[in-house]
Amino acid sequence: MGRGKIEIKRIDSITNRQVTFSKRRGGLLKKAHELAVLTDARVGVMIFSASGRLYQYNSPGESMERIIEDYLKVHHIQLEDLNSHQLLQFELAKIKQDTHVLQASIRQFTGEDLTGLTINDLNLLEEQLDYSVSKIRTRKHELLHQQLENLRRKEHILADQNTCLYRSIMPEHEVEMEQERQMEEEHKLREMSLLEPFGHFLEDSRSMLQLGPQTLPFQLQPTQPNLQYSELHGHGLQLW
Repeated sequence: MGRGKIEIKRIDSITNRQVTFSKRRGGLLKKAHELAVLTDARVGVMIFSASGRLYQYNSPGESMERIIEDYLKVHHIQLEDLNSHQLLQFELAKIKQDTHVLQASIRQFTGEDLTGLTINDLNLLEEQLDYSVSKIRTRKHELLHQQLENLRRKEHILADQNTCLYRSIMPEHEVEMEQERQMEEEHKLREMSLLEPFGHFLEDSRSMLQLGPQTLPFQLQPTQPNLQYSELHGHGLQLW
């Protein structure tokens, strides 16, 4: 059985309307691309969504501006014929369209508004996000490497400055140490010169102490020990 004819009228459901717009828009741009490639025709298509977002397609090797210029030439319309007010409105409309496109792209990249996107659109968006994340990581690693190199360079500079400062201070420190050593030697020489007149006296004193009389030990012996001993044994102890 064939498909029934679909009545062409405005879709009441906002969700269904967005889905239908996305599908029909993709089909129209696809047909425009096939027409341009198969027949080498110069094709330019501009679509504005209900929210004001601009979708456009132009043939490969062409630009939308050149196609519009040729369109105006064919209709004998010169941009100079447009007054300043019309030009201003045209520029404002173009800026507004670009703003809507950017805002919609931002909402899609942040995941705030994914309605109306097909599976292919979501896959493409995912690939773009993956590529963006890869670029961000690469840039982050480059910045971290640069910071590390800067820190290493600063470390070498500080080390060189410390070495130069050490070399400039060491001679002064060595001079001070030499001066202190000379002062200590001069102090010792002065002490020795002061003690020199008493040198012979000290030597004589040491000699006298060494050559002085030595006390010899001796024992006291009782007079007539035998007599005293016999008297003690001959007479007993008497009490008066």
